[in-house]
Amino acid sequence: MTKPSLPELLHAAVAAVGGVERPGQVAMAEAVGQVIDDGSHLLVQAGTGTGKSLGYLVPALAHGDRVVIATATLALQRQLVERDLPRTVEALHPLLRRRPEFAMLKGRSNYLCLHRLHEGVPQEEEDGLFDPFEAAAPTSKLGKDLLRLRDWADETETGDRDDMTPGVSDRAWSQVSVTSRECLGATKCAYGAECFAEAARERAKLADVVVTNHALLAIDAIEGAPVLPQHEVLIVDEAHELVSRVTGVATGELTPGQVNRAVRRAAKLVDEKAADQLQTASEGFERLMELALPGRLEEIPEDLSYALMTLRDAARTVISAIGSTRDRSVQDEDAVRKQALAAVETVHGVAERILTGSEHDVVWYERHDRFGASLRVAPMSVSGLLREKLFADRSVVLASATLKLGGDFNGVGASLGLAPEGVEGEDLPVWKGIDVGSPFDYRKQGILYVARHLATPGREAGRADMMDELAELVQAAGGRTLGLFSSMRAAQAAAEELRGRLGQPILLQGEDTLGELIKTFAADPETCLFGTLSLWQGVDVPGPSCQLVVMDRIPFPRPDDPLMSARQKAVEEAGGNGFMAVAATHAALLMAQGAGRLVRATGDRGVVAVLDPRLANARYGSFLRTSLPDFWYTTDRNQVRRSLAAIDAAAKAEAP
Repeated sequence: MTKPSLPELLHAAVAAVGGVERPGQVAMAEAVGQVIDDGSHLLVQAGTGTGKSLGYLVPALAHGDRVVIATATLALQRQLVERDLPRTVEALHPLLRRRPEFAMLKGRSNYLCLHRLHEGVPQEEEDGLFDPFEAAAPTSKLGKDLLRLRDWADETETGDRDDMTPGVSDRAWSQVSVTSRECLGATKCAYGAECFAEAARERAKLADVVVTNHALLAIDAIEGAPVLPQHEVLIVDEAHELVSRVTGVATGELTPGQVNRAVRRAAKLVDEKAADQLQTASEGFERLMELALPGRLEEIPEDLSYALMTLRDAARTVISAIGSTRDRSVQDEDAVRKQALAAVETVHGVAERILTGSEHDVVWYERHDRFGASLRVAPMSVSGLLREKLFADRSVVLASATLKLGGDFNGVGASLGLAPEGVEGEDLPVWKGIDVGSPFDYRKQGILYVARHLATPGREAGRADMMDELAELVQAAGGRTLGLFSSMRAAQAAAEELRGRLGQPILLQGEDTLGELIKTFAADPETCLFGTLSLWQGVDVPGPSCQLVVMDRIPFPRPDDPLMSARQKAVEEAGGNGFMAVAATHAALLMAQGAGRLVRATGDRGVVAVLDPRLANARYGSFLRTSLPDFWYTTDRNQVRRSLAAIDAAAKAEAP
């Protein structure tokens, strides 16, 4: 029997999910199949509506090797596991004559821990929390959440937090989950045989396709202890997010609250001398942090160095003591021990990392209005780590609607540890980039309008001329506006101002859950939704409810962002253009994602309005504009108002 061709398999899969085959999807599937065959790597830009998940699933399933698919969002993980994979496997089964198995795998803290659930949480006495499971009729939100979790534990098959609807608070979930460091281990735990996390790992070991998230992929790469099964093919979807997710996993943090928790957890397990030593070190660190001013620490000040040495040495003493003492009077002693060890080891590890110092790390103080000061350390770049760990032993496909910035893939490629396309060397991964386009006719469906006449934005949140422009645009559009702001302060100022001026309802991020806000926005075309970072990437509202996307300014990183400014400086010291490599690339990626909110279906029409004249006037403006979808471009404010009014009138005429 002849092996079925890739177009034949793709055709069957598309029919099974009820989609339409696109030329871009076919081109993508062929490119993915090719790199899996030859063991090289691919960056593929596939615009909204291409059907990119089938574009990589079909060639991966056809090849027969073990595949790991890592995504950034829960929505895409669900789509793959609940819709795309089951239908695709069924459609390909008669042609492939085998039925590939698939499974979802997440980090351990995403699964309910039966030990925690039944034995209770090892609590510090100072917390004074009642045992929520013993309370007959809890009235607090926490108590009610915990009772719901207990009931849910009896009916769930996965124990996966994301399968619980409605969900529970982070605080409630932390009472019934453990990190990998806190876990007793399946062989030592009374509930090991029934463990949800272990069951998920076993399913993943047997599966042909494992769906996971960027964070677990990063942990697998960074920590050296493999959590993902061996695989020959890695597909990273939503790949524009990968560098920031890996950076997040590789970032260490110390806060006074975290150190105090470690002290309390360890105190009951070690002798008084070791406990006092850690307590004293903790108090010294807390006093220092009260005076900490936000910003990068290019050199570690003497007082901080002393505080960290004291903390590190005291933590090391406690770790040794915990390992050699047993106290049977402590209830559920093994769980208490694991929790304490995990907390103290984290403190020791971060303190040691900062003290050891590395030219590849950036250290800074951060201050949060609500949580106070923290000391953070992050890698200057994760490109070397990704080149060594990600591309070495497998074929990698990185897919997204936004990977090509300023006309090529080299900016994103460099952040991933790849040399410019076509440059080859002994230790350099061989890769190619392909843009398979989009099924949408952007020039006919959308306008890019830059308000060239406005003043260049400064650091203030409420620019008067920008507010006037925004109000006029929203009015012309009849609502239907997604407002993307560079800061929460700017979004709040705009919402407050426009609520006083206009009749259209203005929703503001933070006033309800994101899911509810988006649902309300989608349901009523007159409604506007204003917000910041998660809206730039997380909104999928096709149709007449979103016909105007406004960006208040070019979203450059803050000048005082320690990590971004350190990366920029490093590029400049190496002879490159730090602003273009870091700040402009960061802004281009966000703007491309933000502009992508406008056209989500073939019938969509609308305007992306950027209220920052630098996009038209500055030298880097053309780099940013080239990174956006190919909309019809104008700076004519009257033309845009007429267009918005016409789009509004047409939408009203078509409304049922």
